[in-house]
Amino acid sequence: MLKNKTYIGIAAIVLLFGFWAVPEIVERLKADNVVGGERLDNVSGKGRKNEKLLTIGKAPQYKLTSHTGEAFSSEQMKGKVHVIEFFFTTCPTICPIMNRNMREIEDKFFGNPNFGIVSITIDPETDTPEKLKEHAEDLGVKSSNWHFLTGERDDIYGLANRGFNLYVGENKDIDGNFEHSGFFALVDKNGDIRSRRDDYGNRIVYYEGIDPHGVTAIMQDITILLNE
Repeated sequence: MLKNKTYIGIAAIVLLFGFWAVPEIVERLKADNVVGGERLDNVSGKGRKNEKLLTIGKAPQYKLTSHTGEAFSSEQMKGKVHVIEFFFTTCPTICPIMNRNMREIEDKFFGNPNFGIVSITIDPETDTPEKLKEHAEDLGVKSSNWHFLTGERDDIYGLANRGFNLYVGENKDIDGNFEHSGFFALVDKNGDIRSRRDDYGNRIVYYEGIDPHGVTAIMQDITILLNE
């Protein structure tokens, strides 16, 4: 008798599960998404377009000089999603990789008037507007919304180290005599620094400019911000 009651209980559970599961399976078959789901979508990246990006804080303001020789300020990027990097034209190590990856980002969003790039030199004595213009031409830059900036050394170093908290410094003991992080900062249309969480739930704040995964991530998030 006890065994029969057990079988009846199991059958009832299976029947209840069927009422819940069958419609769900049918819907997924219609959508060609049998193996999908919230957890799997998060792993695969399918859910990324609907994910809310983190707001880190306001991007610092600046007034510098463009590679065109004209004054340029952060106000001119207001209303545009943009990426900011710190680099220098004679860098023998990570800058060429950063430049190549930034070119990939430029190509991805080329022609979109709501997107731009700001590249700020940390060697303003060498990187005059003329030198930066030449560098842009050597890179094959096509976008009028990619701005190469120079200015007073103290202003630039304060902007990087205290404004963005992206380390830059001089070091005569290394190739190139300067050191800096290889990160890209992502700024939205309202001037807020935006970012995402890593696979472990930690804020990344900035994106790895020399890592293909970082470049893929920032391009995904640029797309999100352009659609906000």
